[in-house]
Amino acid sequence: QVQLVESGGGLVQAGGSLRLSCAASRRTITFGTMGWFRQPPGKEREFVAAISWRTTITSYADSVKGRFTISKGNAKNTVYLQMNNLHPEDTAVYYCAAKVPDSPLYNYWGQGTQVTVSS
Repeated sequence: QVQLVESGGGLVQAGGSLRLSCAASRRTITFGTMGWFRQPPGKEREFVAAISWRTTITSYADSVKGRFTISKGNAKNTVYLQMNNLHPEDTAVYYCAAKVPDSPLYNYWGQGTQVTVSS
C-alpha cells in the first residue's frame, strides 16, 4: 500500500505564497505522473497541475497558470506545488495524486491539506 502525505497548507492573505509538499511512503514504486487537485468549498474536485516523472513535462489549469509551479523533489516520488499571488478563490482542500505509467486514472491520493486565502 502506498500513502501520499501532503504538508504546507495554511492560512495566507491574498497576494501571498504557500508551498505544498507531497511525499510517497514507498520509494520502490515508479510513478508515471504526480499531480495536484483541489476541492473548493461546496464544489467538485478539480485539476490544478501535473508533472511527468520521466519527462518533467508539466500541465496546469488555466486558473493557476503563471502563478503556480509544480516541480519534482530530489527524493523519488516527492513533488511540490509553489503557489504565488494567491487569490481568495484558491481556497480549497488540496490533494496530491499519483498514477503509475500508462494508467489513465490516478491510482493514489493523499488525505488533503487545507489552503485558506483571506481577502
